[in-house]
Amino acid sequence: MKGKLFLEIHLIWVMLMLGQLLGYKSCVENERKALLELKTYLVSISEEGESDYVLPTWTNDTKSNCCRWEEIKCNRTSGRVIRISFGGLYLKESPLLNLSLLHPFEKVRSLNLTGYGFSGLFDDVEGYKGLRRLKKLEILDFSLNEFNNSIFPFLNAATSLTTLSLRNNVMKGPLPELKDLTNLLLLDLSSNRFNGSIPVQELSALTKLKVLDLSGNEFSGLMDLQGICELKNMQELDLSTNKLVGQFPLCLTSLTGLRVLDLSSNLLTGMVPSDLGRLESLEYLSLSDNNFDGLFSFGSLTNLSKLKVFKIYSKSNLLQVEFESSSKPKFQLSVILLRSCNLEKFPHFLLHQTDLRQVDLSENKISGKFPSWLLENNKKLEVLLLQNNSLTTFHLPKSSHNLLFLNVSVNAFNHLFPENIGWILPSLRYMNLANNGFHGNLPSSLGNMEEIEYLDLSHNKFQGKVPRSVARGCYSMTTLKLSHNKLSGELFPESVHFTDITTLSMDNNQFTGKIGRGLRSLEYLNMLDISNNNLTGVIPSWFDELPSLSALLLSNNLLEGEIPISLFNMSSLWILDLSANSLVGDIPPRVSSRTPIVLLLQDNYLSGVIPDTLLGNVTILDLRNNRLSGNIPKFIDTRIISILLLRGNNLTGCIPHQVCGLRSIHLLDLANNRLNGSIPSCLSNTSFGLGKKDTFYGYDTGVTSTSAENDRVYFKSLLVLEPFSMEYDANTQTKIEFATKHRYDAYMGGNLKLLFGMDFSENELSGEIPVELGGLLELQALNLSHNNLSGVIPESFSRLENVESLDLSFNRLHGRIPPQLTDLSNLAVFKVSYNNLSGVIPHERQFNTFDTQSYLGNPLLCGQPTNTSCNSNNFQEPDTEVEDDESFIDMVSFYWSFGAAYVTILLGILASLSFDSPWSRAWFYIVYSFIHKVKNLFSKTL
Repeated sequence: MKGKLFLEIHLIWVMLMLGQLLGYKSCVENERKALLELKTYLVSISEEGESDYVLPTWTNDTKSNCCRWEEIKCNRTSGRVIRISFGGLYLKESPLLNLSLLHPFEKVRSLNLTGYGFSGLFDDVEGYKGLRRLKKLEILDFSLNEFNNSIFPFLNAATSLTTLSLRNNVMKGPLPELKDLTNLLLLDLSSNRFNGSIPVQELSALTKLKVLDLSGNEFSGLMDLQGICELKNMQELDLSTNKLVGQFPLCLTSLTGLRVLDLSSNLLTGMVPSDLGRLESLEYLSLSDNNFDGLFSFGSLTNLSKLKVFKIYSKSNLLQVEFESSSKPKFQLSVILLRSCNLEKFPHFLLHQTDLRQVDLSENKISGKFPSWLLENNKKLEVLLLQNNSLTTFHLPKSSHNLLFLNVSVNAFNHLFPENIGWILPSLRYMNLANNGFHGNLPSSLGNMEEIEYLDLSHNKFQGKVPRSVARGCYSMTTLKLSHNKLSGELFPESVHFTDITTLSMDNNQFTGKIGRGLRSLEYLNMLDISNNNLTGVIPSWFDELPSLSALLLSNNLLEGEIPISLFNMSSLWILDLSANSLVGDIPPRVSSRTPIVLLLQDNYLSGVIPDTLLGNVTILDLRNNRLSGNIPKFIDTRIISILLLRGNNLTGCIPHQVCGLRSIHLLDLANNRLNGSIPSCLSNTSFGLGKKDTFYGYDTGVTSTSAENDRVYFKSLLVLEPFSMEYDANTQTKIEFATKHRYDAYMGGNLKLLFGMDFSENELSGEIPVELGGLLELQALNLSHNNLSGVIPESFSRLENVESLDLSFNRLHGRIPPQLTDLSNLAVFKVSYNNLSGVIPHERQFNTFDTQSYLGNPLLCGQPTNTSCNSNNFQEPDTEVEDDESFIDMVSFYWSFGAAYVTILLGILASLSFDSPWSRAWFYIVYSFIHKVKNLFSKTL
């Protein structure tokens, strides 16, 4: 009986399979030929050498069923093609798509051309009306291409479309009309550059629309959505990441079928309306990254039983979210973001949530204990962000949890770090505990975090050695930040197991010994910062074995010896900082990096001459405070150098005219050397005078990676929503010191790029100040003090409209202070002390703010702020009609004349004493008597 039943079931399955096979027709012949023609065209626009990889299953074999070709789907009954895609193609730059090749596919319903780089459409048969031949076409996906607005006339012919996605193209300007596409259910125009106001009236004609995504554009103006609010079928509306202003549009609360509403990252102001509670179908609500203010009662949302995601964050920091302690909402959230909402304690309703995946309560004022109960109540919790609060106690739950992302940086923790953290949170991929007061030794249990990718424990008070378990057990580590602690011991003397690491920041600790050989195997290392420690020995020559290294920071240690030539041969290097060590010897002649490099070698004992080939691929060169000698070289290549600092060496000779070829220079510091000769007048040809503010090359370097949980979707949606990602930012900013306004300040990042300064002080420069320096329009700081400059202050300096600090003190300048300098509205520091200036001190505008220190050592100056009146009898106004060379005292001639007269008188006295005469005898008698009395006085005292 059982065998007979088994046979009957088996026969039924066979009959079903045969029915399916007989019912599945092969593809239509003319469509097979059309597909081959389409392939031929795709081959013609593919990159060279890629033709063999273009849709290889699309063959000319007549026995091949095209319905079984890759990227093709046919109707099982008719055999007609209903879906077409192109698979993985590598097309030539900006190809066009020939729509006439699609005409044979009259039954096609879906056309997916995502990510191929197409830039336009054409149809040599139907023109703009080509898509009307595809009367069954419902889904058209042109995302991730390079289409512009020129395709819209073609699109308007596809009146059967229900889904249109043009996400991530290069469309811009006002949104073109789509009024003929009245069957659209989903319209995705996100991540383009559409601007102007949202054409709400035109969109209101699309009465069937259920999903509208206009996010990531440049729409501006008031968020007046009255036309969109008339679309009663609307279920998902995303207007995020635009420039829309005004208050929350209240008409949206009439769309009772709305499931997704995202207005984040705009410029909305005012209060968040309590009427949001009317949207009973709402599952996703994001109002984050706006400027809302006032009080918002979270209790107005408690009846939204379907709500899964709620996000609110106000950049104004004026939003106060209020929670009722007794309310128990009907929803179970998956995601809650309440950033910068002025919370002082954890919201009470969170005690009743058991399905949370992401919690972000950062940038509030929450104090007290770490909420271990959140982890105990929510076993699926993956993301917990509590940075920038005032938490004081960090207690972990008793049992282990699968949390993936944890950020509690910038809080008020000040106690020993939990020893068992690696056992309680073994699945962590991201942990940031920076800027707290944790102290004690690093726990060895950290080595149990085999999945950890990003670990930041910087800016705490940890001490002792780095546990071996970290180097051995954290296999997945890509970023490790332990800087600004009190860690000690040797730096990875043995091999490490986190061989995929890209960023290693161990600076500002107390590490000793030589640079560890354990670093030698880190082939993916991008940035290494071990500056500000007590490392000794020589710099290893094996750094060039790290092919990905772009930033090497070894400053402020006790390293000695010469600079290994191998460091200058690293092809990927962007920044090399060896400053403030005890390095000696010559500078290698050239840098071989493929990219422009920042080279910081200041505060060492380097000697010899500066190689004239050194600037070939260097954008910043800092050689200050070394023992370099010789002339400033006639640099061979100065195209990209933007900061050149040679202060505090033993450089001699004249300033070479090649300096005038610095067309990208921002800062030029030649101070405190022994340079002589005159200042080149051709300096007006540099970027100081050309106004070239934006050099192509940046001054900072770093590495950014991303960890994401893209497989988590917390509600059903037609849009791809709510993937969580955390960006790992590990940048280093180049810091440069430059003297302005009597201060030696440090500049970095954007401020460094905006600073223009030139310092030639403390040299032996002579001659007149070139009037051409008045053309250095971009200069903000100019220092020519402590030289031997003569002549007058050029009136052309009145054109230095951006100058903030001008120091001409300790020179031999004469004449008036040009009254035109009062036009320098940005001038904050002005020093002309210890010159030979004369006349009335200007006293308008900025000059009213300068005190006597600016004018000391110029006795012929009068007026405020000095005590010398220009009207007093003992002050003589200089004769302005006399030539400049006669209107001042030639101090050099005066000193020579005075010395000659003194020597002549002394020789005359000595000569007269050599003759025997009564007065000479009387002179010698007086001297003898004085000596005798002094001897008697000393003998009595002894």
